[in-house]
Amino acid sequence: MLDKIMLAVQVFLALIGAYQLFLTFFGWYRPKNKKMFAPQKSFAVLVAAHNEEQVVGALIENLKTLDYPKELYDIFVICDNCTDNTADIARHHGVYAMERHNPNLRGKGYAIEWMLKELWKRERQYDGIVMFDADNLVSPDYLIHMNNDLCSGSRVIQAYLDTKNPNDSWITGSFAISYFYANRFVQTPRSNLGLANYLGGTGMCFDSNLLKQIGWRATSLVEDLEFSMRCIQMGIKPTFNYDTRVYDEKPLSFNASAKQRLRWMQGHFEVAKRFFFPLLWQGIKTGSWMKIDAAIYSANVYNFFFGAILTVMLWIQSMTSHGTADSALVHVNPVVINSLSLAIYVLLPMSMLIEKAHKKTYKYLLLYPIFMLSWWPITFYAFFTQNNKQWSHTEHTRVIRLDEMKSKQVS
Repeated sequence: MLDKIMLAVQVFLALIGAYQLFLTFFGWYRPKNKKMFAPQKSFAVLVAAHNEEQVVGALIENLKTLDYPKELYDIFVICDNCTDNTADIARHHGVYAMERHNPNLRGKGYAIEWMLKELWKRERQYDGIVMFDADNLVSPDYLIHMNNDLCSGSRVIQAYLDTKNPNDSWITGSFAISYFYANRFVQTPRSNLGLANYLGGTGMCFDSNLLKQIGWRATSLVEDLEFSMRCIQMGIKPTFNYDTRVYDEKPLSFNASAKQRLRWMQGHFEVAKRFFFPLLWQGIKTGSWMKIDAAIYSANVYNFFFGAILTVMLWIQSMTSHGTADSALVHVNPVVINSLSLAIYVLLPMSMLIEKAHKKTYKYLLLYPIFMLSWWPITFYAFFTQNNKQWSHTEHTRVIRLDEMKSKQVS
């Protein structure tokens, strides 16, 4: 009976994997050229910061030199429960330092919710709201593309996410590989198929009227995914802009990355519980592929969780005399299963090649399987601690500016 249950679950997970592999075939081509508009939308540029005195200055300098009329955007640094000089640095650079002190409601989601309420009180109102993390860097044409997308009717937009320090360590290299894959074979296929895209926590742009209408109300540990699911549930489709990039700094050490990923997975479990069944039912009832796809995407954390458990159980069976070959799907149809597994791994270097990754980053493909395996204990621990709502801060202690990053990429 156990063998039959394990086999049935493997078949289900294989079908989910086959569906995701099917989507990747629509990521081989770029979206069609978009219509260009003259700069006309005004923007409030929000920078979420908690004790970011080391890096926030570089981002502000970057944002102040964007290729967009300066009178059409203002920069606000959300100094959330800061105990360092983040606010002073923001004021020194001539931008708004919005100081928030609420130790009981900590985290980016709460900070954004507070900032939006403060923003609506101001005399000047804006057409769009864009959000960054303090450690980011931004392509100079970012607001040009957000202006084009808002003028074209998009209401929630995610820019291309890249890594600003891909070759600092095998951890940052692994994150970079994941980003290349996600941009090309997760986000791009959904753009091409007219499905909903997903917010990545930074480089996000929102129509102001939408935020005023529905509020933020995303205060989980993964506020980006939560807000994405809320939008899709209401029939609002987040879109993806491939043409402009936001560069995110990734932690150098395994311990720092594990702490960050644990927070993500805890939040993912919460979002899956809240949105999977409602979205799936809505999608089936209305025949909406977009909502069914979003439901499947929201449950990826459970797919990974059960997949990891099954794999370990099969390994144990293979090393003992108690298991039978029939309990492993790979033994039932080795050609299909091995082909699926190989195809998914081959797509990693293919995405790097298409996205023109730096040649140094390819060496991290050798350690990428270890990086992926490390998600297993993190996900397992997150499952049993998913009720934890304590936001954890990823510390940044080095400064990288856009010109320095670009020069490294060229070299």
